[in-house]
Amino acid sequence: MNPKLAYLCSSISWGGLEMNQLKNALWMHQRGHEVLVIGIESSPFIAEAKQFDLNVLIIQKHKKYYDFKAGKKLAKYLGEHQVTHLIIRDNRDLSLAVIAKRKCKIPLHLSYFMEMQLGMSKKGIFHTIRYSYLDLWACPLNWLADQVKNLTKINPNKIKVIPSGLDFEQMNQEIDQSDAREILNLPKDKFIFGLIGRFDEHKGQLLVLEAFKKIDSKNAILCFLGEPNKEGGSDYYERFQDCILQNELDKEVVIRPFRRDVDVFYKAIDCCIMASKSETFGMVTIESLFCGTPVLASNAGGSPELIQNEITGLLFESQNSDDLALKMNIVLNQKVTFQKDMLRKSVEKFDAKAVCFQVEEVLGLPHPI
Repeated sequence: MNPKLAYLCSSISWGGLEMNQLKNALWMHQRGHEVLVIGIESSPFIAEAKQFDLNVLIIQKHKKYYDFKAGKKLAKYLGEHQVTHLIIRDNRDLSLAVIAKRKCKIPLHLSYFMEMQLGMSKKGIFHTIRYSYLDLWACPLNWLADQVKNLTKINPNKIKVIPSGLDFEQMNQEIDQSDAREILNLPKDKFIFGLIGRFDEHKGQLLVLEAFKKIDSKNAILCFLGEPNKEGGSDYYERFQDCILQNELDKEVVIRPFRRDVDVFYKAIDCCIMASKSETFGMVTIESLFCGTPVLASNAGGSPELIQNEITGLLFESQNSDDLALKMNIVLNQKVTFQKDMLRKSVEKFDAKAVCFQVEEVLGLPHPI
């Protein structure tokens, strides 16, 4: 039987997890593999998949745990479509996928590509049984692989480090800083710190404002690219706006709506800030470095593995606005310099082609000729 990959995602949201699942399905399809995308009819995941003319299978929303009826139905679909490899990213699909694997009448390779870090120990009997049906647990960084080994009882041989990828060819490498700033209507004579992402506690926009108040900011501005969080995040955005007004920062802080061509943002700014408490992976970091823009990031989560301190960026103590201000001043006063070629070289391994090659290797799939 020829290999056939099914990418399952029952989420009705449209964030990094869903985007990564669809991007990987599309990349594997473009490399010549037979791909089936499985999801909820009304979801952005399925809507986007249809835009790319991927083969789509619609399922109903299922319960997170022990939905045996939905699992049995999925197993039937997988058998009818002769799926050999089932790939999931959302842990809410894990129970369903395990039931489907157990019920499937043909051998089914089940892979879980980790997107979120484990918050606590998962060594209980139910987690252990569920994880035992996985053939692959793929982690995007080494620190997450170590976390899985320490917090679960899964066979360590099933754990592999496969980074999340980016299609660097789609990013505009020709645009320069002057043109990028003109597109975003930003001053050309200022040093610009930037933060990209929706406005919520996790992204840390308020922390950046607190730090900015403490630096010598006469020649610097802050640029935020993003929208208020539509799912209960308006209060945070209002506090963010109040902080700007109370500290009279309205001339030094600019907000621009999110845009798909994010490379324009990275090219326009001088330094990107990752202010979240603990970033699981940090796709923004990879994008910024590829565009030749150094990164200031909290010294927690995946950032220390992605950033070479004083070479591709600087690390600051997580949640510490004083330390962030210190590092912002170092960059602003050019006490450390960064080489654009070195920044780009540091993220070559995250190119989509390299990532897909690793996926093919670990799944036992043929490589494109």
